Amino acid sequence: MAEIPHLLVHQHEDNVGVVVVEGLTAGTDMLVCVTHDNSTFRLTAHQDIPIGHKVALKDLAEGDTCIKYGEDIGKIIADVKQGHHLHTHNCKTKRW
Repeated sequence: MAEIPHLLVHQHEDNVGVVVVEGLTAGTDMLVCVTHDNSTFRLTAHQDIPIGHKVALKDLAEGDTCIKYGEDIGKIIADVKQGHHLHTHNCKTKRW
């Protein structure tokens, strides 16, 4: 039986992925699937992260651009470490 991914990433250029399981807890060794080509890699969650929320795939610094779907989806407003929760408390849209 194949292992179910914990996190989906759309493009290899993305620096965030989306949690696709309920109850993801800190310390989980996540299976990450890149949907562009179905490749996979492993990443450790360092915080509890709700389903549908984002996880940083690498360390991101204040001022960096958040990339999802291969597109700019916002600006990092507070440093985020790899494997940590990324949401409205540390990433904002550039639209306003």
